[in-house]
Amino acid sequence: MKTFIRLVASSLLAVGLASPALAADTLHLVTEESPPYNTRIDGKIAGIATDKVVEMMRRAKRPFKLEMLPWARAYKMAFELPQTCVFSTTRTKEREPHFKWVGPLAFNLWVLYGKADRNIHLTDLEDARQYVIGTYNADVRDSFLRDKGFTVDTAPDDALNPVKLRANRIDLWASSPFEAQGAVEDNAYDDRIVPVLTFNRVELYLACHPSVSSRLVDQLNRILVEMENDGTIGAIEQRYGFNSRKN
Repeated sequence: MKTFIRLVASSLLAVGLASPALAADTLHLVTEESPPYNTRIDGKIAGIATDKVVEMMRRAKRPFKLEMLPWARAYKMAFELPQTCVFSTTRTKEREPHFKWVGPLAFNLWVLYGKADRNIHLTDLEDARQYVIGTYNADVRDSFLRDKGFTVDTAPDDALNPVKLRANRIDLWASSPFEAQGAVEDNAYDDRIVPVLTFNRVELYLACHPSVSSRLVDQLNRILVEMENDGTIGAIEQRYGFNSRKN
């Protein structure tokens, strides 16, 4: 992941911090640290999804402020506070009625990871019922597995899960390829934690509080289509060496 950050081009888009005079029209955009979708590069919030959202706001001429927070707090703010949107949010049946949706911004994979020396083999998700699965607090994978009756052990920070896995406090860890890559590299566990099963592919969105006008949401969705058609989406993804349509 450190290599990924060093290789990212420095063409970052400016964050729109609204003046008090524009406060009534300002959208509060909140996100989490989740490269390559949302991350900090040279002290600025960037990433595949972030750059797309910022460009949409620029084209819509909408004042906004952008903030990076722990996921549980960011999601709660968009759920409760007017004129607030959170990304990159997995769109689920349970979340659907609580937000207005812009996207998809990108796609993500859900993967179960295990210790290489345990040689755990899974043919499908049901095979994982005998194991304790490490998850991240308020993450959609946590609620998904809980709702299906799996045994989960939740951590307040996803970076703790590979440590717990190596210490045999959990049997498996539910994450995604990029998130796992960063945590594994940071802990020098490269050859000791391996993917065991890919169990879902999901779409990531900008999820807005219902107070955000439907007219603006429709405009942003149209802009996103325009960005796809004029090559902006492809250019943003190419900057990060990634194509969300194929990964």
